[in-house]
Parts: sequence; structure tokens; C-alpha cells
Amino acid sequence: MQAKQRKNMWIAAIITGTALAGAMSPASASSHREAPFLTNAPKVDGTDFYMFRSYAAGRQDYVTMIANFIPFQDPQGGPNFYQFDQNALYEIHVDNNGDAREDITFQLRFKNTSKRTALNIGGKQVLIPLINSSTISGVNPASLNVRETYTVDMVKGDRRGGTRSRLAAATGGATEFDKPVDNIGDKVFGGTTGYETYANQHMYDIAIPGCGTGRVFVGQRKESFFIAVGKIFDLFNLNPLGAETNGNTNDLEGKNVSSIALEIPISCLTAAGEPVIGAYATASMRQGRLLNPAPASGINTAVKEGGAWSQVSRIGMPLVNEVIIGMDDKDRFNTSKPKDDVQFLDYVTNPVLPAVVETLFPTAKAPTNFPRTDLVTVFLKGINGVNQPKNVVASEMMRLNTSIAPTPAASQNVLGVAGGDNAGFPNGRRPADDIVDVSLRVAMGALCVLTGAGDALQVGCKPADAPAGAAALTDGVRKTAASFKPAFPYLNTPLPGNQ
Repeated sequence: MQAKQRKNMWIAAIITGTALAGAMSPASASSHREAPFLTNAPKVDGTDFYMFRSYAAGRQDYVTMIANFIPFQDPQGGPNFYQFDQNALYEIHVDNNGDAREDITFQLRFKNTSKRTALNIGGKQVLIPLINSSTISGVNPASLNVRETYTVDMVKGDRRGGTRSRLAAATGGATEFDKPVDNIGDKVFGGTTGYETYANQHMYDIAIPGCGTGRVFVGQRKESFFIAVGKIFDLFNLNPLGAETNGNTNDLEGKNVSSIALEIPISCLTAAGEPVIGAYATASMRQGRLLNPAPASGINTAVKEGGAWSQVSRIGMPLVNEVIIGMDDKDRFNTSKPKDDVQFLDYVTNPVLPAVVETLFPTAKAPTNFPRTDLVTVFLKGINGVNQPKNVVASEMMRLNTSIAPTPAASQNVLGVAGGDNAGFPNGRRPADDIVDVSLRVAMGALCVLTGAGDALQVGCKPADAPAGAAALTDGVRKTAASFKPAFPYLNTPLPGNQ
């Protein structure tokens, strides 16, 4: 076998083994089923993280953070539908001084309570097998057989040892919030618009001690990520060099997802003199689990969990664990913290993906500058003058410059910074930002071209290092801000189960 043939087979094996994380699933995406352990624990699988200055009218002084979990939800997923794991801890961490350590953490815990709804069947009270007994409207109606609630804690300092505050509703002071049940179907909610009316009643204003008032919404949404995932993972069975940006099918169009959305005043998140914040979402499970061979009647009696929290999921910048981190280190990455990211540096400085693209499409030559300092900049530091903290420690997380004004929905460029819209990706991430196209282009050296011969962006490369850096690579799927809701929680109404 000739050396070139061996090389091509080897690189094909890489894309099959590395990019196809989650091969047992029908598809993969931004961070859906991207690590071996999470294929066994979908309730704690963080899929996407969004962070941006709110662009709804009058909300420009707020930052919206959205963490999505539980991938590939079929709308008709009864009878239990999709609930957060009440034995898990869900967190959004904020670093406001660039040192790769959390300064503020928002923690959510969930609780499911059965109402043990029963019907008189032949003179005996028999528990119903469904999550609801009739139509649903309002918060916690009697017809909802299983009530799902959650609490929100804010921790300043270390996530485990810092100062903790239980956040409460701005009106009434309640500290336990109801999560809406999933979109079971139009009949249950009284028509095609019934579910959104119902879900909107679960949007809460929350008081943040010493700071102001924010918002929280937790519930099912229509899957927000868009990608021609089937064709991409079939060895790029599409033309990424084509001019058509909306000619392929979004393979996630028929799915739902579960979202944790927070809208927090900028002043609550930033530190004095530093407008840039970094953030990422995690989920943790207890280290110990005992299976109950004879569970009692009730919810959550099949296991007993205890011990310290162990982080099992991590999502900040999109596609990092999906197509950058090697298969054998994916679980390790999910359990790690940004302060320890130097252990994964080789995956960024010497990435596999550009070599794969060049092998499959020989005219798209991979960049030749090693180490890839341009990728270190965009993924681990932020772009100088855009979203890089003054005292940044290289680490993977989403970074947002809160001093850059939000771009109104009608004027947003989905290519973000690369399209001249500095309020978009990688300066944070909005729902419509086309992170697949941008990530492909950045991997192939787009920053080396944008920085120019004088390296204006200070990314450590030049146009000559990236022969394909100006190529308009695309997966052929695109959306705009008009594809999403114009205000908090921004992500769309989930698809109904009766579709």
C-alpha cells in the first residue's frame, strides 16, 4: 500500500472515530452525546451554551445565558417526557477577572413530586400511568400528576466553598420555582398557541442580593442548534466549498431540548475595570450510587445517591469536545475545569480537523502555522480588542465583552465577528450565530487571513499560513435572528407531541 493511501485511510479513521463521537446515536451536534459516559446519562448531557447581551428592546443592560441539556428529544416522548435529574447539580459558572476560575456560580437543583393521582376502577383507587390526568393550564394545576420544581442558588467565589445565597422571586419571595411540563400536545394545552401561554407563566423575576432583578426560565424548547450533521459525519458528504448556504437539511429540526435560561444585570456579573466575562455550564452527579433491587412505590426510589459532587458534563465554546478533543480524552475533558486546560493544549495547537478537510477536499489546504496560536486565541483567550480579558489565563470557555452594545435582531450578521458584527460569536454566542460555518472557517485559518500581514488581531499568523483561510466553508444550513424569539428566553416553543 502506498504511503499516501495509508495516510488517507488513517485520516478517514480519525474522522470516523473522533468526529463521530456518539456513533450509537442518530446524530451528534454541538455537544450532543459527545463523550462515552454521557451516552449513558442523557439527563446531564449539556448540549449548547449561549451567552450574549440581551437584544430585546429595553434589555440591553442584561446578559442572557442559556444552557441546554438532554439532547435528541422526540416531541412524543411520553409517558414521562423529559425531566432534569433530581439527583444532579446543574451550574453556570462566570469568571469575571480572566483567571480561569469561577467567581460567580448559579446552581440549580430539581425535585419531582408525584401527586399520586388515582381513579376509581371497580371500587379501587388505582394510580394513573400518565404524567397528566386531563388538560393543563396555569402553574401546577391539579391535572398535572408530577410536579417538577427547582431552586436557584448564587455562589460567590469557589463553587463549593464560596458564599451562597438562595435566590427568591422578586414578588412574593418564593424560593421554589415550577418548571412547565413538556409540550405533550395541542389537545392537552387547548390549541396550537396554548403551550406557549402556559410556559410563559413559568418565567420568573428573581431578586439578586445587593445587585438588582434578573429573570429565570427553565423548560423545554425547540432544539436551537442547526447543522447538516448526518452529511458532515458521513465523511463530509457535502460540498463545504459550495456557495449555497441554505441548501442542506437541518437534521435537528424535529427535536426538542431542555433549557436553563438566566437574564442577569451586567452589573451583577462584571468586576471593576474588566468588562469581559467568561462562562460555561456544567452538570455534576454524586460519586456514589446504589441500585435498589426492590424500590418502594414512588418517584426516585430506584437509586440511592450520595457522596461528593463529581462533574460529568461541561460546555462552553461550541464543538470543542465534539471535534477537537480526542476520543480517549472526552470524558476527561468533561470532568475538568478551565484552570487545568493546559493538559488539552495539543488538541488546539495541533488540530486534526483541518487535516481531515484537506484530505477529503484537496483544494482546501490546511494551515501550516504550528503551533496554531490563532486557535489558542479564539478558543482559549479571546480576541485582543474584542473579548480578551486583560489578565487572561488560557482556558476554554465562552467569553463576552459586555461593553460592546448588542446588535438588534434585524441587523445581526450570523457570522458574528467574522462578518463585521462584534456583538456575535466568538464574542459570546447568540441563537442564530452560525457556529458551524464560523468554526470550519476558523479551523482552516480564517483569522490568519483577517489579521492581515501585520497581524492586527495579534493571533500569531499571517495570510500566507492559511491557503484556504478565505474560503467560504459551509455546511449548507443557516438561520437568522428572525428564526428565533425576539426576547427572553429567545429559544422557540417546543414542538408538540401530537405532530
